[in-house]
Amino acid sequence: ATGYMGNDTNFNNYFGRIYQARYLTGVAAGLKSLEMGNNSIGYVAAYNREYAETCSGINAFALGVQAVNPDAVVHVNKISTWGDENLERQAAQALIDTYDCCVIGQHCDSAQPQLVAAENNVFGCGYNSDMTEQAPNAHLTAAIWHWDVYYQAAIETAMTCGGAENFVTEMGGNAYYAGLSEGFVDASTLNELVAAPGTAAAMEAVRELIDSGEWDVFSGVKLHVTVNEDGTASVEQEDAPLMTNDGTEIVAAGGQSVEDAVITGSMNYFVEGVQVA
Repeated sequence: ATGYMGNDTNFNNYFGRIYQARYLTGVAAGLKSLEMGNNSIGYVAAYNREYAETCSGINAFALGVQAVNPDAVVHVNKISTWGDENLERQAAQALIDTYDCCVIGQHCDSAQPQLVAAENNVFGCGYNSDMTEQAPNAHLTAAIWHWDVYYQAAIETAMTCGGAENFVTEMGGNAYYAGLSEGFVDASTLNELVAAPGTAAAMEAVRELIDSGEWDVFSGVKLHVTVNEDGTASVEQEDAPLMTNDGTEIVAAGGQSVEDAVITGSMNYFVEGVQVA
């Protein structure tokens, strides 16, 4: 899981399009920021541009935020480790104290950023698991995994492929990479207690676009998601270049999404609206 080694016969690795789920959580965060009249959003990251996994997640979250609140800024606070609950807590508190962040996103495993959000009467989006139980008055939703989707596919393939030498071929190659449409990644159940009105409809409208294959996050098509007075959501698609925060064009207006190899292996730039704390 989350690896890079493999061969063409009996050894593969598997990961998912978690960036798609992060975009959905960004929509929830952006709508909450609009409700609060605060354009400052924080993000506690294990790493940032050093790893494509963290970099793509930050970018996807920010693009989701901007789909509903184009004036929002995502401040990223890096802790330079995959797991340190004290640093996760300190980073979240610093984002609130320094930038007055009203929502705290995260790419780290513990619920500490969500607990800090609750303690400061702000809100947050977790990762890996639904953290609403830990922070019921703060947590909006989380980008989560359904690992069983891969395990079922792998086990069934192993049972029917006729031998280990056929396994990787039957799995479609040595790098399994699935997303929302396969049910491998998702956003956890929205916490309606704290979510802004219309959030569920907005997230569902974006999900339908991704599921259809009509649109993906890192393309040259920008989404503008609006919650209507009746609680429904409208999505407008605009051909617009995907730009870095230093003004470099990554994808031309209307262009196809960046390649999977970039998302998983070489993305090392931040999109517009992302600032390093």
